[in-house]
Amino acid sequence: MDFSAALPIFAITLREGVEAALVVGIVMAYLKKADRSSLNPWVFGGIGTGVLASFVVGILLNWFLKQVESTDPDQAAFYGQLWQGLLGITAIAMLSWMLVWMTENAKALKGEIEGRIGKAIANEKNAGWAVFTLILIAVLREGFEVVIFISAKLQGGLAPILGAIAGLVGAVAIGVALFQFGIRINLKVFFQTMGVFLLLIVAGLVISAIGHLDKAVAAYAELSQTTLCFPTDTTTELTSCLLGGLVWDVHEILPDKEFPGILLKALFGFRDRLFLGQAIAYFTFLTSAGLLYFQSLSDKPIKSVAKN
Repeated sequence: MDFSAALPIFAITLREGVEAALVVGIVMAYLKKADRSSLNPWVFGGIGTGVLASFVVGILLNWFLKQVESTDPDQAAFYGQLWQGLLGITAIAMLSWMLVWMTENAKALKGEIEGRIGKAIANEKNAGWAVFTLILIAVLREGFEVVIFISAKLQGGLAPILGAIAGLVGAVAIGVALFQFGIRINLKVFFQTMGVFLLLIVAGLVISAIGHLDKAVAAYAELSQTTLCFPTDTTTELTSCLLGGLVWDVHEILPDKEFPGILLKALFGFRDRLFLGQAIAYFTFLTSAGLLYFQSLSDKPIKSVAKN
């Protein structure tokens, strides 16, 4: 089993899961403080419904991909690669936006959630549904990001699923440690560290996404019998339609399908062969997204959370 495929999914699921766990923990702590713990079943209902809905979305996305792959082989090559490329771009946009947004708004997160839940429980008639909706949206927001990322990175075997489960278990454990046992965790360090890993993982997804789009163009050229792609390396017969020439080739020295290359690929976006367009996209993303991320860290501390 290729456990390297589980590492980026574990990291994404852990980080997004902790964000959702913080929301859930803040809500439950507020309900306890307000002597409204009777509304806790609505919290659990929101969690369960959000997880289930995310799971269903993942099944539908992958069912759709299987349907595409079962069509005419030539068309399947085009639509399959196009679908993977578009999924990758969607995951890149969602994860990048949430990374910066969460960092910028972390300081006010507790106050904002407590304000919302206070208004929700003030209405006795609809308090339960209001709590349920707040939790559902929080879980769905993080769950959809994880599902889109997994769908864009999905490989055969159980490793990606195990990575997602391990990340979810880790997030639950951190949530319980914070709000049930009052264990202090430096969330600032946690989110900053995971944020750097997330940037590198998503940068690797940039390489994959534009690679899929390039292959989609190649498949379209074959379907339409037009010349859109040209050989870029006469020894390897590698071709590129959108990405230019090969600028990096260490396949013989450090293949990305063998250890340690496969580990570097999973965590940092390493590729043993890289085209010019992929290299430009990789460093452009890291520079721009990294700049936004580190700017968002300025004067936006995330305080440690302990049991109230």
